[in-house]
Formats: sequence, structure tokens, C-alpha cells
Amino acid sequence: MSFSPFVARHIGPNAQEQADMLAALNCSSLEGLIDGAVPAHIRQAGPLNLPAGIGEPEALKELEGILDQNKPLTSLIGQGYHDCVTPPVIQRNMLENPGWYTSYTPYQPEISQGRLEMLFNFQTLVSELTGLPIAGASLLDEATAVAEAAMLAVRSFKNKRRKIVVGSKLFPQTKALLDTRLDPLGIDLRVDAEVDQETAALILQWPDAEGLVRDFSSQIAAAKDQGAVVVLAADPLALTRLSTPGSLGVDVAVGSMQRYGVPMGLGGPHAAYMAVTDKLKRLLPGRLIGQSIDANGEPAYRLALQTREQHIRRGDATSNICTAQALLANMAAAFAIYHGAEGLEALAHRIHGYAARFASAAKAAGITLAGDAFFDTVTLQCVDGLKLQARAREEGLAVLASDDQVSVAFDETTNADTLARLSRAFGVSISETPEARFAPFQVRTGAWLTQEIFNTVRSETQMMRYLRKLMDKDLALDRAMIPLGSCTMKLNAAAEMMPVTWHKNGGLHPFLPADCQAGTATMAKQLEDWLSEITGFAATSLQPNAGSQGEYAGLLAIRAYHAANNQSQRDVCLIPTSAHGTNPASAVMAGMQV
Repeated sequence: MSFSPFVARHIGPNAQEQADMLAALNCSSLEGLIDGAVPAHIRQAGPLNLPAGIGEPEALKELEGILDQNKPLTSLIGQGYHDCVTPPVIQRNMLENPGWYTSYTPYQPEISQGRLEMLFNFQTLVSELTGLPIAGASLLDEATAVAEAAMLAVRSFKNKRRKIVVGSKLFPQTKALLDTRLDPLGIDLRVDAEVDQETAALILQWPDAEGLVRDFSSQIAAAKDQGAVVVLAADPLALTRLSTPGSLGVDVAVGSMQRYGVPMGLGGPHAAYMAVTDKLKRLLPGRLIGQSIDANGEPAYRLALQTREQHIRRGDATSNICTAQALLANMAAAFAIYHGAEGLEALAHRIHGYAARFASAAKAAGITLAGDAFFDTVTLQCVDGLKLQARAREEGLAVLASDDQVSVAFDETTNADTLARLSRAFGVSISETPEARFAPFQVRTGAWLTQEIFNTVRSETQMMRYLRKLMDKDLALDRAMIPLGSCTMKLNAAAEMMPVTWHKNGGLHPFLPADCQAGTATMAKQLEDWLSEITGFAATSLQPNAGSQGEYAGLLAIRAYHAANNQSQRDVCLIPTSAHGTNPASAVMAGMQV
């Protein structure tokens, strides 16, 4: 075997160690071991059709060349994805730090106090943003969080109510995922329908897909009169300036924490949030971090209400969530700690100011707005939306458009140059005067994030020390071998992690035109083809954003296969008792009998 630095440094046993293990097994060679363990009829015939391996520097150079095919556009698309700034102290000391990204899944609190403390901070942040008393810390993305909220609502009625009503201005990706998730369970999904005694939940978007911050008070009151659960999918940066969902009478608030310092990454992975009223806390999916007092009277953190988790409930599980997103939730919490309430409010005010100035310029030019109450996204009603989109593209801007509408979403990276290019593309004159358009019913009042941790870490040095202090309380690969499996990134080489933080890779909006993400598409296609070759399958999907979602996607494919063959009655899934807890949970979610 030729010498490979990558294999030698990352995969393990050298030739002598392999010989020692083979001798202990009474095998003369690896081929002999495989012959004795793998039935001949499922062995791969002949060599794999894969390119020759190369070293890490060569691979990174090749990958950089592939990603150069991406055409950089300033994204003003929005729809739940916004460019943002990851503070370098958080990027270097958390996202790129193996003490954080290889740490053991926090089932053992005594070796996980650092991450549990930061996840507790995350929950505190979410509770403060939403005005709801209970928040969790392990959801995958906004669309999945909405689906989990829908299922929570159905369970709250012990499955006696099986209709979900959503607003027509829900983000399209959320509606698509709800279609996928509710169909196997026979739950009726309606758009803009009347909420009645059969309705488990009313789900609304705030701000909505047009960027409008609508007054939902009448819809919420009508839903509450029917006893339905009210779910609000809310932008957490908008919530720094708007009324809390709890004060509006909402039962469940969900959303994406992506714009709290986490790159768009062509749609993920990102951490989502969920907060609920006290009466729904035992139905909350995923992890809930609790603060206790240890034997010495000091604060200590643990997983609370663990009997809800799929690892324990198994065939009775209600969710297959398995917290892949702890690192990203921790990044969002660190972002909020670094900025504090006043910093987050100032950021939201600046973004809203850009939107308000653009809206005023559009109105002055005779363009009609979809509505005046918005946060960061301005939607214009016009007969030439696609032409305006093309003109924006010529200025290096990506906006969302149809024949009769165009939406422009502002974010943390918006600056004077962005406005100048918008002025040229739309033929408007944007003033230099900051404006604000928040209606009185929408404005947050009172102090929030008053906890000490959100008011004491402002300098880079303080943040660096705080992250180091928490990291020192955890077990990760930088300290020791981890003997148990866990859903972490611990098996990735550092070279594989580096491209994650390249802006040409992480700074892409998922709705960009295909030619703008050609390099990323090439990279994905290569991986899909190689995995298909290795596994012997006809095709590979990279869509699932966690192992638990991958097995669920596979079960949905199996379900669709039987339906296509008129054998829908084949709905029993056999699962060994030794299986991971997400396995039976995924089967239940796919409408199967475990």
C-alpha cells in the first residue's frame, strides 16, 4: 500500500497493528477477514470507480477552484435566510475550535457542564425574546421546528384534533416540509381555512413571506375561542424590537437562529428555537436544559424531563430530534451575549432603517408597497418584477421576484454600497436620513436580557476567556478519546472543516439562481456520485440535515415504494431493541407500526 498521510493520520491502525489484530482473530489477511464476515453475494465486484486519493493541501486547492465557480451576489432574498457577521472571536474560539465541535453529546452532565451552561444561556435568550417561560435547545431548522410544533399541538389534544391551519404567507419551504411531515400521519393541512373544533393549531409567520408584520390579534383571539393552539414562526432579530409572542397570546413560538452569527450555508445547518407555555412543557420535543444545585451548593446543569426523549420512549416517541445543532445554538447564544440587548436592538434598528429608507424611496418613485408595516423586508407591487430582478442582478444583487412583485430583504451586512446599487437598479433616490416605521402595537417595551451573563461580556478578551472557561468543563477529542457514539463532528479532519467557514461556501443563500451556486452544486454532485459508487445504490440525497432526518427520509421512500406498488398495507417496521432511539421514532413519524 502506498503511503498516504491522510489515511495514516486519520483512519488508524498501521500495518503492524493490523497484523497484530488479524493474528488475534486467527486471520491471515484483511481479505480473509472480509471473506469470513461478508457473504460473497453482497461483496462489491471489481474495483470502485473512484478518482485517486490526494493529500489535504491538494484537496483544499481543488475544492477552492471548484467553489470559485460560484458567482458572488449580495443576497437580499430573505425568506428566513440572511447574511450576517460571525464575530471572529466566536468563529475562531468556538466554530473552529475542536474543544467545542468535537465534544461529547451532553448525556453525561458531569463532563458537559460547559456546553450545558451555554445551551442554558440559549434557552434563556429564547425565553426572553418570545416572552414564553419554557424553551428547548435541540431543533434543526425553522421548517422542522414548525412541523414539530404542529405535532405538539396534535398531541396536546391526544390526537382527537387532526387539522392544522396555516397562513398563506408562511415561508414556502416551511409549507413544503409540513406537507411532507403531516401526510404520513393522515393529518389534514389547510391554508387560510377557518379554525374550528377540529383544528389542533393555527400557524402564522411573523414577519411573513412578504416581510409584513401583520396584526394577528383577531386571528389569535378567534383560534383561542375554538381552543386551538396558536403557533407563531417569528424572526428572532425582529423580536428584539417587536412585541413578544407571549404577550400576543401565542402558545408556541418557533424560528431560526441563523442570523445570530451563523452563516447561511446554502440553507443549513442552522439551529432553530422553540418556546412554549408552561402547560405544554412536557410535550416539548428534544432537549431541555435545567439548572440545579450540586452537593456543594453551586449551580449545576443537567438534562431535564428526559423521559420525553425518543431514546427512552422509543416506539411511543413523538419526535426523532437528536440535537445535531448544539454547536450552532451555542454560537447563537454567544452572539447574543457578545452584543447584549442594547447591541441586538441597535442592529435590528439599523437594518429596519435601511428597509424604511428604501420603502420611502420606492413610494416617492410611484411604486406601491405590499404594506407599510415591515421589519427588514420591503415588498413592492409592480408589473415588471422580473425585469427589476434582472436589473438588480446586473448590480450584483439577488432579490426575490415574480411577475407582479419584488421583495428586498436587508440584513446585518447591508451598507451604503448596497443602497447605491439598489438605487441604480430600481431607479429610485434613497435618502440618507434613517427612518422607522414600527406601529405602536408592535413595539417591545420594558427591559429584557437583564441576566448578568448578557451584560458582562463585551470585549473580545472577555468573550475569549468565557469560551475557554466553558470549554475546560467539557470532554472533547482535544482532551481524551470518547468511547461512546455521539452525533458530533468529531470524526471530521480539520482540513475537512476549513471550507465550512469560507464565505464563498457559507455565505450562499439557498434560493440563489443555479448559476450562482454552480461550484457548490458541482461539489455536491461529486459527493453524491462517489457515495452511490461506494454503496451500490442508484442515487444519493444530501438533503437530510441530521442522521435522524436521513433515516426518516429513507422510511418515507420505502413508504412511497409500497404505495406505488399498491401495497400500502405493508406498514410494519421491525426494529431491534439495540437500535438507536431515533430509529423507532422515525418509523412512528413515517406512519408505521413499530
